[in-house]
Amino acid sequence: MINIIEKRKIFYAISAFFVLASLVLLFVFGLKPGLDFTGGSLFEFTFTEKRPALLELQQSLSHLNLSGLVIQPIGERGYLLKTGFISLTDQQSILSSLKENFEKENNIVQEQRVETIGPTVSADLRNRSIKTALYVSLSIVAYIAFSFRRVSRPIQSWKYGLVAVVALFHNVIITMGVFALLGKYQGVEVGIPFVVAIMTILGATVNDTIVVFDRIRENLVRRGSENFAQTVNFAVNETIGRSVNISLAIVLTLAALLFFGGDTIHYFSLALLIGIVSGTYSSIFLASPLLVSWQQWKRKQSSR
Repeated sequence: MINIIEKRKIFYAISAFFVLASLVLLFVFGLKPGLDFTGGSLFEFTFTEKRPALLELQQSLSHLNLSGLVIQPIGERGYLLKTGFISLTDQQSILSSLKENFEKENNIVQEQRVETIGPTVSADLRNRSIKTALYVSLSIVAYIAFSFRRVSRPIQSWKYGLVAVVALFHNVIITMGVFALLGKYQGVEVGIPFVVAIMTILGATVNDTIVVFDRIRENLVRRGSENFAQTVNFAVNETIGRSVNISLAIVLTLAALLFFGGDTIHYFSLALLIGIVSGTYSSIFLASPLLVSWQQWKRKQSSR
């Protein structure tokens, strides 16, 4: 049996390092907002044979005076063009210019998708995303407190919920920190798919934490609460195999999507992969040990 509770300070230090590093990255670089949050237009196109050089493409579009123009290669024969809000006429002008300059023989320009989001819609999406995250966190605390209402010793039921939320923020902050780094050096933007990934991480990882907490509850009934640290350690060891096996199955699926799923879901899969790995770690090595630390701190306070 692994004595996870006794070595909890090591796991606290590991979590603290990654969380603090992620917070620094978020503070210094921040997340790079995508079209969903800033508003504007996105234009994806491919060439049937060989795509032109980036500089050639920029020169062919320079006469259109597109505001905030950003061009990124995508796949082997495509480009992703992002700009400020443009009209349907401007979109047709872009396509006409590309065809005029680069369509030769079998090398045909193909329009893949066009997306346009106004600034009002993007601001509303951003605000709703923040509110949703807060509502989810409060709901988790309320749900766990209600579910564990009959477990009041040696630690109150609402504390299980609060510790679960701490573990969730641990997972989310680390994921956001990685994407802040990717945004700075790889130009990776976050939009609605990223928000969906974060919400999925919240749901998937809290489930793992609740399973561990539920086993703690069962052991408290069977073994009593006199040695809370030992009971928690026993419960964690009972569930560690299940948690790792289930997470490994999910990680393998996400890894397949990451490498073979295409550009559209590439970073969505990456966000989920980071969150699931972090969530597996936090449910075993962070959430349950925090319960013990909180209980021991409370006992010391009471004895004074």
